[in-house]
Amino acid sequence: MTGDPQIKERLRRLLTELMLIPGLSGYEGRVRRYLSQALADLGIASRSDRLGNLIATLDGASDAPSVMLFTHMDQLGLVVRKIEANGLVRVERLGGVPEKALPSQEVLFCVGEGKDVPGIIANKSHHATGQDEKYRVLPYPELYIDTGFGSAAEVLAAGIDVGTPIVYAPNVLELAGDRIAGTSIDDRAGCAVIVEVARALRDVPSHPTVHLIFSVQEEFNLRGAVTAAQAVNPDIAIQLDLILATDTPDMTARGDVRLGGGAAMSLYSFHGRGTLNGTIPHPALVRLFDATARAEGMPLQRSAHIGALTDSSYVQLLNEGVASIDLGFPMRYSHSSLEMCDLSDLEALTRLLAAALPRIDARFSLDQDHFIR
Repeated sequence: MTGDPQIKERLRRLLTELMLIPGLSGYEGRVRRYLSQALADLGIASRSDRLGNLIATLDGASDAPSVMLFTHMDQLGLVVRKIEANGLVRVERLGGVPEKALPSQEVLFCVGEGKDVPGIIANKSHHATGQDEKYRVLPYPELYIDTGFGSAAEVLAAGIDVGTPIVYAPNVLELAGDRIAGTSIDDRAGCAVIVEVARALRDVPSHPTVHLIFSVQEEFNLRGAVTAAQAVNPDIAIQLDLILATDTPDMTARGDVRLGGGAAMSLYSFHGRGTLNGTIPHPALVRLFDATARAEGMPLQRSAHIGALTDSSYVQLLNEGVASIDLGFPMRYSHSSLEMCDLSDLEALTRLLAAALPRIDARFSLDQDHFIR
């Protein structure tokens, strides 16, 4: 089955606009407002909960398992820890920000729309860098941000104070073919896909009840989606996020997921640094997406890796258990200021979901005993 150029172009617009909206974990309001309006333009009502999750429900067959289709709308970044007397700003890290990628980056202090303040993370002048410093990665407490202001009073007058959120300066680069690089592809790409899936499901005569969730605070220890799941109480949870692309020289030993190779499915994820959690997908959902991809003539890439974690790892544990799976799009350079994805993969993921979700009907079994190997 060939791709749909109209879907791809809508995804390009959605992703581009979403990537240019700052939304640090805990400060997702601008992103939420955009997505709420995008759903409203499709005639779909939404609401937000006390944490800030955005929730919309497409009612469907009452005798079919209900589905929670979700992704996170926040991004990682920094918060102000201290303002020095000379106006330089010290920071705390929020989320898995790679310290080696920080010096000389442009950032944005999110003071308020029309009031945001740019800055740069300082990088010691090369001419003053000793041999013992050239290959050292500075821990983030040693870094500082220069806004150009010369005193703490000027910084405070600009609206920057302890606790002010900071993100990579929003940026979008259109590269060769259908490839896009920039800030917060993780996971504004997932947000764009869900909007497009919502558009597709409007015109499908029969489908299960689908709860569309744009969650908050995923980069801050996977917080928001659990609250949303408790509210909608789904039988099935389908989480959208990046899948690590392994088609660059530094990643080839980790798998066979390539940019432009189509949607991807995670068969195993685990994070052992403190959280000790992960997701092994429910076999009914693995079968569903495998069968749908074959029926639609679409490739479906497979991934199994450690070191990454998604909201599904906690959502699956609610109540008597939620049948869960992680789907996604290949992405390079995760958590850097310039991540990369391919629009054709987002388009393929959209079509896969739009074709698979109507297959969940009253006969769709989630009984693990039906899948014993």
